[in-house]
Amino acid sequence: MKLSNATLASVPKTVRVPRYDRATLTPGIVHIGLGNFHRGHQAWYLHRLFDLGINHDWAIIGAGVRATDAAMRDKLLAQDCLTTLIELGPSQTSAEVTGSMIGFVPVEDGNGALIRQMAAAAIRIVSLTVTEGGYYIAAKGGGFDATHPDILHDAAHPDTPKTAFGAMVAALKLRRAQGIGPFTCQSCDNLQGNGAILRQTVVGLAQMTDPVLADWIDATCSFPNSMVDCIVPATGPNELVLARDFGIEDAAPVTHENYRQWVIEDAFCAGRPDWDKVGATFTDDVHAYEVMKIRILNAGHQVIANPGEVLSVATIAGCMEHPAIRALFRKVETTEIAPHVKPVPGMTPAAYIDLIERRFSNPAIVDTTRRVAFDGSSRHTGFLLPIIRDGLASGTPIEGLALVEAIWARMCEGTREDGSQILANDPHWNALQTAACAARTRPMAWLEQSHIYGDLASEPAFADAFVKWLGSLWQKGCVKTIEDYCKLPHSVSEKT
Repeated sequence: MKLSNATLASVPKTVRVPRYDRATLTPGIVHIGLGNFHRGHQAWYLHRLFDLGINHDWAIIGAGVRATDAAMRDKLLAQDCLTTLIELGPSQTSAEVTGSMIGFVPVEDGNGALIRQMAAAAIRIVSLTVTEGGYYIAAKGGGFDATHPDILHDAAHPDTPKTAFGAMVAALKLRRAQGIGPFTCQSCDNLQGNGAILRQTVVGLAQMTDPVLADWIDATCSFPNSMVDCIVPATGPNELVLARDFGIEDAAPVTHENYRQWVIEDAFCAGRPDWDKVGATFTDDVHAYEVMKIRILNAGHQVIANPGEVLSVATIAGCMEHPAIRALFRKVETTEIAPHVKPVPGMTPAAYIDLIERRFSNPAIVDTTRRVAFDGSSRHTGFLLPIIRDGLASGTPIEGLALVEAIWARMCEGTREDGSQILANDPHWNALQTAACAARTRPMAWLEQSHIYGDLASEPAFADAFVKWLGSLWQKGCVKTIEDYCKLPHSVSEKT
């Protein structure tokens, strides 16, 4: 059965469908970046809120600014913007059809349709999932990168921008001119202080062309910080088959684990949905939650994905079944990451590590090692290096984190231990591979990538450990090197 509004009544009874009349929904949110994560996370919360019979004026209009977004638009419009979500629990699988998205603006050069949609008075939130590497953050200092070619284009052509942020600035300019007022700018990406970073990008870009507008945006728009969490694998042929197993032909189904979390700063300048009524948490201390999640889960993903690639382990669950990789995860998390994480209401760092270990081990989640290892230049920079800096500053162990960085360098050389090729898996793959190949005989060549490591190359405790571990990886192999690290007494690791 092809998924559509007309066929909803015929969906098998084993599949939950919207309990609301989609014809009554009106838009309140434009979301840019309609990937699997958004549809399996934020859109689900709104869908369940609609099921309660409330907030029907907050439906989502989808949007994208990349040429590849047009293909997703075609798929979703062909099925009335419905999505089949398939929950993959360790022991059972279930499905539901969500309907919180009601439209998708055309994807076009200059983003005129997107600008007009965001300028509409009904839109009160513009949210984004554009990946943690998509916010034009300067490599040095973490400020706004005003020199990026995309940003320079938008500054020169503010009415026909190519970035999501340029389109937001253009839409806010129209709203101010028409007396409509601001909208909330809401990042849903895995970045510490994601709202503050989004403010930096939007206001920084506006400042380049219209300082008065920039000041108005800064003063009137809100940029709530948030923490988002749900493991959502990429969709491929197997996921299409899973949907068909439930009796549904869905061109873009989403699989996800049986866990979600959304922690949000309650700072919305033009109102918001009552997400807390369906499980979201509003708090003034998002930072504590996001530190726990980003450092234990996101950093933990990199701890296991890079050796997984080197050792030809295809999935994250497979990595957790591998004795050496699981041992590496456990020791690095408990001795080197947890000391830099504070408890949050109802959860200690130790309990959260146990939770993440169970989630990563879920065999039903076919989350590929390659997907998790993608864009290491952003993920290591954002998730791991800050912990290394904290460890150096406080004197806590960093030996295992140095090993993790060495394994990343080993991975970026481009071959696995079985001789197979690791295909390009980073926006900066060519530069990374060049440095990794040079580091095979001169390990410091990797750390000399100052746009990634800054001054860490001059920190002996880290650099010496990195050099030792990278040499061992090439001489002894990944498993033996990890075993050598795991045999280190905790006290020895602390002194390194």
